[in-house]
Amino acid sequence: MVENSLRRVIIVGLPGVGKTTLISKAVELLRQRDCEHSVVIFGSLMLEESRELHLTNRDQMRRLSADEQRRLQQRAANRIAAMKGDLIIIDTHLLISTDEGYFPGLPVNLLDTIKPTNIIMISADPTDILQRRTQDRSRDRDIRQEMDIREEIEISRAMIACCSVVSGCSFLSIMNHNNEIDKAAASLANSLLGNSRKT
Repeated sequence: MVENSLRRVIIVGLPGVGKTTLISKAVELLRQRDCEHSVVIFGSLMLEESRELHLTNRDQMRRLSADEQRRLQQRAANRIAAMKGDLIIIDTHLLISTDEGYFPGLPVNLLDTIKPTNIIMISADPTDILQRRTQDRSRDRDIRQEMDIREEIEISRAMIACCSVVSGCSFLSIMNHNNEIDKAAASLANSLLGNSRKT
């Protein structure tokens, strides 16, 4: 386990749940409470570590071989493990859809390296997720059917429980309902401060 004063909180969610927006709003609440923290986007660290592959954006990494993705994941995890601070927030994914099938975003070796103290899953209604993915022009999203999204949510729930068992850390699920992002952000901020309550 990491030192008692250090908290490494991994926040996961399927593309389209509004995870990044929710983290931004929760971080603003942390600032208002003078809570020192760092936010790390795991995919951005992987992109930095892929310089020799000449990738131009994070979405291209899904097309890499599983071995190449594992190598980049481990490099990014090593960087996070070396970071100092009372609260490190890690924005990442539980699973990545690839040509070879679903690829785990938090395999055992990464959990062993990062040593999270908490894992929080952001979720949303499948219909809302599909709508958000369709409207997001900033990323090269895979647009899937609502039925596929429901399956991904079920897989994610199983995976977060497995990650908790393997790492020994607690986990929590927060729903990001349409038009209720402030409520979800408050729940996330409370969780990041150590005052978690399931929503």
